[in-house]
Amino acid sequence: MKCIINGQIILPTEVKTGMAIIFDEKIENIVKADEIDLSKYEVIDAKGNYVAPGLVDIHIHGYMGCDTSDGDANGIRKMSAGLVKNGVTSFCPTTMTVSQEEIEKAFNDAREVKAEGAKNGAKVLGINCEGPFINPSKKGAQAEDHIKKPDADFIINNADIIKVYTIAPEMEGGLECVEKVYNDGRVVASIGHTGASFDEANAGIKKGVRHTTHLFNAMTSLMHRNPGVVGAVLSDENVSVELIADTFHINPGLYKMVAKLKGDKLCLITDCMRAGGMPDGDYTLGGQPVKKVGIQCLMPDGTIAGSVLDLNKGVKNFYEHSGVSLPEAFAAASLNPAKAIGEDDKIGSLEVGKLADIIIVDNDFNIIKTIIGGLEK
Repeated sequence: MKCIINGQIILPTEVKTGMAIIFDEKIENIVKADEIDLSKYEVIDAKGNYVAPGLVDIHIHGYMGCDTSDGDANGIRKMSAGLVKNGVTSFCPTTMTVSQEEIEKAFNDAREVKAEGAKNGAKVLGINCEGPFINPSKKGAQAEDHIKKPDADFIINNADIIKVYTIAPEMEGGLECVEKVYNDGRVVASIGHTGASFDEANAGIKKGVRHTTHLFNAMTSLMHRNPGVVGAVLSDENVSVELIADTFHINPGLYKMVAKLKGDKLCLITDCMRAGGMPDGDYTLGGQPVKKVGIQCLMPDGTIAGSVLDLNKGVKNFYEHSGVSLPEAFAAASLNPAKAIGEDDKIGSLEVGKLADIIIVDNDFNIIKTIIGGLEK
């Protein structure tokens, strides 16, 4: 049995000091440190740093030169190992609008790595299937040649590995697909890469859309007479939203507004591509050329193509620009995304009975230590 002492512990609603987290594979107790016999435990001294829940990235395409859609299980393993350094303890490898054969190969790779648990590093929770059921007019960095008509059976037949899928509900068959998958109850529908009007977006929500793919990006914007998808998802309390807090995809001046409107329905993501953790240069996303310069990843025509954000830096950016508390900032990258995909009974917060997925973070949000299922990684 282990325990962490001398930390500023980030609990769901408060920051506590003078406490000890006792854990093995799961968190066994959170008690006053002066009430336990430390000689009975393997002691980890947090040295005054923050002790927070492991981060959960539910939308990440690639990292360290690898991409989920490459069709290489070892690539997902490399992503898993690299993400630990950013405090990520669980993630959803994310596919793109590529060929069906490539998507299905990625699903099988994810199944293989998921079965290995935390052996490689961060755990695979399941796939985020971003495409191919999108609107060509809002394809962004997705390949138009591989866009398909919404197919509920495809999602349901792979519900063992898909946690969330993106759909443009205004496309032919979109509403029927959302409703059928929602009634199946295993996979979350996310509205994204969509040209839907406010009314069309609300029709999708009524049929079962419960999540939003990278809010503001690749969707109809908020206008006072045409509220668009942004207006629909911000005003509906049942729909969670993803935010890429890299200060480039979205002006950080909007973080406070989104935080106030969405509360625990706000999920920080990276939307990171293979250039994440790599030097500036030329890369690919979904088979298309992308140039990385600093925090920007752009296609030759100037289209934004994913990010190179580390999730711990996303938490820092969000905290510094949103006015939220530390527990709220960390929850946006842990408990909230875990809730969005139905994993919050096991992960996402420092609570007794949950898995001991724990990070120790300094005042600048750099990762000092990552613990997954009670084991240091």
